[in-house]
Amino acid sequence: MVATLQVYLYLIFFLVIFALCVWALVDLLRRPPAAFPSAGKRTKSFWGAILGVATAVSFMSIPPPIGLGFLSFLGLLSAVGAIVYLVDVRPAVAPYNRRRGPRGPSGGW
Repeated sequence: MVATLQVYLYLIFFLVIFALCVWALVDLLRRPPAAFPSAGKRTKSFWGAILGVATAVSFMSIPPPIGLGFLSFLGLLSAVGAIVYLVDVRPAVAPYNRRRGPRGPSGGW
C-alpha cells in the first residue's frame, strides 16, 4: 500500500513538472521577440531552446505508462529552467504586448 502511494506521488510529481514546462513554453511563444532585449533578458530564441529541451526531457522523465520513465534527474533540472523563466523572465517581459511597447501603470496608454 505504501509502495503504491509512492508510485502515484512520483507520477504526480513528474506530471506537475511537465505541466510547468508546457506552461512556460506556451507563455514564451505568446511573447514578442523584441520584448526580451527591451526587458534586459536573453533572446526569445535562447529561452525557446531552453524551454523546448526542458519540455521534452520532462516528458521523457514521466514514469510509464504515460511517459518513457528515464532521465528522472534531468526532469528535475528541466523544472529549474521553467521556474527561472516563470519567476524571472516572464514578469520582465509581461508589460510588452504584440502590438505596442510597454503598458503604463494603469494598463492603459
